[in-house]
Amino acid sequence: MSDKKNHPLSDPKNWAPETQLVHGGGLRTPFNETSEAIFMNSGYSYPSSQHAEDIFTHKIEGHNYSRFANPTLDMFQERMALLEGAEAARAFATGMAAVTNAVMSQVRAGDHIVASRALFGGCRYVVEDFMPRWGVSSTLVDGRDPANFEAAMRPNTKLVFIETPTNPTIELVDIRAVADIAHAHGARLIVDNVFATALHQHPLKLGADLVTYSATKHIDGQGRTLGGVVLGSKELIEGDVHTLLRQTGPSLSPFNAWVLLKSLETMPLRVRQMSESAARIAAFLDGHAKVARVAYPFLKSHPQYELAQRQMSNGSTLLAIDVKGGREAAFKLSDALSVILISNNLGDAKSLITHPGTTTHQRFSEAVRLESGITPGLLRLSVGLENTDDLIADLSFALDQI
Repeated sequence: MSDKKNHPLSDPKNWAPETQLVHGGGLRTPFNETSEAIFMNSGYSYPSSQHAEDIFTHKIEGHNYSRFANPTLDMFQERMALLEGAEAARAFATGMAAVTNAVMSQVRAGDHIVASRALFGGCRYVVEDFMPRWGVSSTLVDGRDPANFEAAMRPNTKLVFIETPTNPTIELVDIRAVADIAHAHGARLIVDNVFATALHQHPLKLGADLVTYSATKHIDGQGRTLGGVVLGSKELIEGDVHTLLRQTGPSLSPFNAWVLLKSLETMPLRVRQMSESAARIAAFLDGHAKVARVAYPFLKSHPQYELAQRQMSNGSTLLAIDVKGGREAAFKLSDALSVILISNNLGDAKSLITHPGTTTHQRFSEAVRLESGITPGLLRLSVGLENTDDLIADLSFALDQI
């Protein structure tokens, strides 16, 4: 038998992302199954009372309860950590559970959060409405200019939270610049990286401390299951993140973890095709007579195109379309589509369009929406795996109906 210890690919960290997402984090039972096993158990038995004590006191490694320790989740977490270049990860039942844990685990009563104002509605709720209940104040800023973060920092600022590209306006935040500002003030930076995906943007390499994902989106990307994940250093993940997860219980089901594991195997293929289609569609819409503006990071007309080129390797699967004629025109366009579905989900194999002003961000006042760039005519398009020419034809027909 050959000795593989010196093989250059014996360490999964040396694998390309496509290989990591097929083989990373693999654990096999004595049956030597090729597909990952689903451990649908709540608890574990121990060969002795001493063995149980040693697991609970962390003298030996092992599992003691699936609320926070399960082999199927171990595989998903390890695979995501390899892809992200993180030391550790923890999985959650939903993306919002992951975001809420990431934020809550890093602050205490009396602390202050600085966040970009262009956030997904649920994320903004956590920062702006939920955390003040626990004595944590916040300041929201225009994230396009790093100087705004610097101006908002206080002595008690412990956390900076951003998403980039932003949902739904596709604005960008300079991760490296904001990380430097946060760290200079003794604060940590969390980046919601859903729109870019771990394939096209690497926040940890740019200075972020924690990265969050809704695994419902591109990671599953096929409309089947919910999930979330937080990634970062071993110290942060195995410390406050794990403690809050363990005590509050927003646990991912082992079955859903297995679905996500299988989804990761095809994620590079799906995201690559979806991004290529999104770029073509953005180019088609850019300058269209009935479109006021198209926002796509790799479109040269994007005001932050240079930043996109620096911190992203691809332009993502999503774009924002500001239709001339406001809400009425946006509704007409959406309702005239045949292939593209009206849905508030994103990162799916099916192309999905939504009107953020009346769906994901409808709870905000008109003034807040306009301040965040959510105009009455704004539509968010998540490009799927359909034939690109069919999608362009679908949009072309719908635009003709306005």
